[in-house]
Amino acid sequence: MTISREIQTQLAKSDYDAIENAWLQHLASEPADLDYFVGVARALTGVSEDERARLLLELLDAELRRLGRWRERLALLRRAGGLLMPAELLHGEILATLRELHGASPNFSGLAEAGGLHRAIEDIPKTWEKVDRLEGLLAFDVGAFVWMEGKGAGRVVEVNLGLESFKVDFERHSGLNVGFRAAGKMLKPLPPGHLQRRKLEDPQALARMRDDSPGELLRAVLEGGERPLTAAEIRQALTGIVAEEQWTAFWGAARKHPNVVTAGSGGRQAYGWAASAGDAHDALWRSFVRADTPAKLEMLRRGGDRDPALRDRMAAGLAALAARALPDRPAVAFEIAWGLERAGLPAPEAAPWSPAALVGAGDPRALLGAIADRGARERAYALVRELRPDWSAIFADALGREEDPRLLTRAAEELRAAGAPELERFLDQTLAQPRKNAAGFMWLIERAAEEPALAGRNPLRLLQQTLAALGAEEFAAFRPRLRAAVESGGTLPRLLPRLTEEQALPAYEAVERAPGLERFTRQPLLTALELRFPSLRAPQETPLYATPAAIAARRRELQQLLEVEIPRNRKAIEEARAMGDLRENFEYKSARQRHEYLAARSSALDGELRRVRPLDSAAVDASEARIGTRLRLRSASGEERQLTILGPWESDPERGIVSYESELASGLLGRRAGETVEVEGRSYSIAAIEPYE
Repeated sequence: MTISREIQTQLAKSDYDAIENAWLQHLASEPADLDYFVGVARALTGVSEDERARLLLELLDAELRRLGRWRERLALLRRAGGLLMPAELLHGEILATLRELHGASPNFSGLAEAGGLHRAIEDIPKTWEKVDRLEGLLAFDVGAFVWMEGKGAGRVVEVNLGLESFKVDFERHSGLNVGFRAAGKMLKPLPPGHLQRRKLEDPQALARMRDDSPGELLRAVLEGGERPLTAAEIRQALTGIVAEEQWTAFWGAARKHPNVVTAGSGGRQAYGWAASAGDAHDALWRSFVRADTPAKLEMLRRGGDRDPALRDRMAAGLAALAARALPDRPAVAFEIAWGLERAGLPAPEAAPWSPAALVGAGDPRALLGAIADRGARERAYALVRELRPDWSAIFADALGREEDPRLLTRAAEELRAAGAPELERFLDQTLAQPRKNAAGFMWLIERAAEEPALAGRNPLRLLQQTLAALGAEEFAAFRPRLRAAVESGGTLPRLLPRLTEEQALPAYEAVERAPGLERFTRQPLLTALELRFPSLRAPQETPLYATPAAIAARRRELQQLLEVEIPRNRKAIEEARAMGDLRENFEYKSARQRHEYLAARSSALDGELRRVRPLDSAAVDASEARIGTRLRLRSASGEERQLTILGPWESDPERGIVSYESELASGLLGRRAGETVEVEGRSYSIAAIEPYE
């Protein structure tokens, strides 16, 4: 620890009076400057003035106690306790100082005891480790506000010394227990003024800030963060303050605050807070200079309206960039021009990089193919339709190149409205050779669900090509969309009513052979085809016998599945699919699993009902044990029991009803009254055989 040159000179001269005078003056003005005091004391001990150092430290200690500066006194004991007092007294003074600091806490004594502060008092280094642990635990005393990842803000409501745990009430989870050992890692104390703490202490004040000063509320979020935050992180931080329906209006107003600094673009865009509006503008401009072209355009769109001078500066920079890009990268120049146009700063009409000039010059096909931004490409298509007499040929060429479904629809609708033959040729070629234009065929499949004319062009061929595409490498990127088109509610099930009797068998075979088609998707399609075309049904297998009541119950169950459960599940799948990323979508996976079960159950019921035969008790021949008879059995000791032989649907061994398919029934069928049979290891004689009731 360094000391001033003046103190070093005084030590060299042994001018201890001057050192003491300087010490006393410093003590009067800055009693908390421990670096100075401890440094001088250690320097004195270095020249064998230990007693003088101790006396001066005692003066400092007395002053700190007089002023109630207990936090500084604890630091003094840690840094120079060995110089200030004997080791046997130091432990007691540490405890006394801790009591002054934390004695008001009802859990201080218990936590000190739990931390072992009263044990091994001679081991001072260990004592300081215990002090750190104690103060770490006291940070989570009753009433403390804390933050926990995944749980949000909460408040400690109980300290359980016996279980060595804290009980915390979080916003959406009350009574969570956190052990003493885990608290330091899992809980983060929230200081006064922290936004998450204010959400619990005074939510009404934050609600007023939300309505009256959105920018200040955003400031509270950003200044409390350790780094710039994304919009999603800001929204999460404001959960409970800004409702779902309020978010768009709030966010639109809050991010316009002149002190907000934006960096990055798209999903990586993050927001920070500058000390002043000027600092924010400077930071935004520095980010603009470093950013690539798409990020520059995004920054102009999102932040350009905050300051006219900054907006014009950005626009001038982009215009210069467009002019430089024009010779070699006209698509980049077009995207810049479109971005300026969207921001209300269109390029001069005479500029060679204006959208109209770029589309009107030469053949725009290469330009359309190179524009990466969909919005810019849509603007280019509109200009082609407006400015080019050869637009239909350009649009027809785009149908074979474009991958965006929305732009494909626009091009097709324009060609259809104009009666252009190019559209019919595109549809025929795409249906005949889908692998040559996977994006176009994918568009055709999805549009066929909405346009009857497309679905009716050649429904069998469309069905066959769609199923074949499931296993084609060219459609790897489109596989999730393909599966959606094949599943219930998609295009493929809507094609089935359009098939003729002659097309039924080829369609059935295509579904059976389809690569990559899961069973729970394949079976409903086969069942639907069989229901529409009964000729497809295979010959009935071995009859299934059941009572009329059991048959009626199974039919009601199948009707419930087909008319209620499956449509309800189909709606659930569509709603879950709309939530976004299917890889982490629990609702979608759950609905799909439910769909598999319902499809399998309905298919099994349908198959069983096709081969079921009703049992008529009045027509049962009871001359021997048959299906539909009841046997009265009697053992040698006189014990009697009854067994009724019915179908697998009625089987209930506990009530004496066994299925004719069971091993027990197989040993009874064909036997007559008076014969001896073995049932479950015991011998019985058949006393009587009669029809079941």
